[in-house]
Amino acid sequence: MIDKYTLTQEGVEALEQELSNLVNVERPEVLKEIEEARGYGDLSENADYDAARNKQGNIESRIFEIERILANKEVVEYSKTSKTVSVGNYVQVHDVSYDETFSFRILGQFEGKPLNGTISIDAPIAEAILGRKVGDRVLVKATVPYEVQILNISTEPIE
Repeated sequence: MIDKYTLTQEGVEALEQELSNLVNVERPEVLKEIEEARGYGDLSENADYDAARNKQGNIESRIFEIERILANKEVVEYSKTSKTVSVGNYVQVHDVSYDETFSFRILGQFEGKPLNGTISIDAPIAEAILGRKVGDRVLVKATVPYEVQILNISTEPIE
């Protein structure tokens, strides 16, 4: 069974851009590095050659991974309402366990960047609150479970 990957259109475009860079820029560069390192002589003791080959393996793996994701993508649109928590919404929650309030935006898989205030739909807190309403209290099933209460849902950033 092939998994579907939930992405926003922006997430698709970011992956397509990364794929283009890998195929058109990084792959040719690493091939030049490999050729140059071959010129240094004995490949069995050639650290530059080994490093370039490892880099090539990483690039090829990432190309394969992105192609697989894009081939099995399911594009979702941002929610246009703030009645229930959905992809694209900005959400403010109160962590009942630690008495802290914080906000974030929920995006598609592979799009979460917690340090930038976004989380992926498959993050434990997103899974717990998707489809919920303001005022709902839910248990987040994380390594150390915690309870949050939804304070605000918006289609615009929450200050």
